[in-house]
Amino acid sequence: MSVRIRLKRIGAHKAPFYRVVVSDSRSPRDGRFIEEIGVYNPVSQPAQVQIDEEKALKWLQNGAQASDTVRNLLSKAGVMKKFHESKQK
Repeated sequence: MSVRIRLKRIGAHKAPFYRVVVSDSRSPRDGRFIEEIGVYNPVSQPAQVQIDEEKALKWLQNGAQASDTVRNLLSKAGVMKKFHESKQK
């Protein structure tokens, strides 16, 4: 089973709001997920990103692959830096 960290859209029409979720790569975008690890609101100025760093690091260390957008969000939150530092040790 390939596990991905990706966005799940829950916002209204023309008002996107996303949850950052861990899910099986075969499940649909807004379908079943394993765990919710954060939220992303691109509409607010500046965009709000809240990610549980412990959960994100745990999933990354267990082999979950982040989507391109989520990888950028994790980088801005500093999670990817911590992940690479833990891999180097």
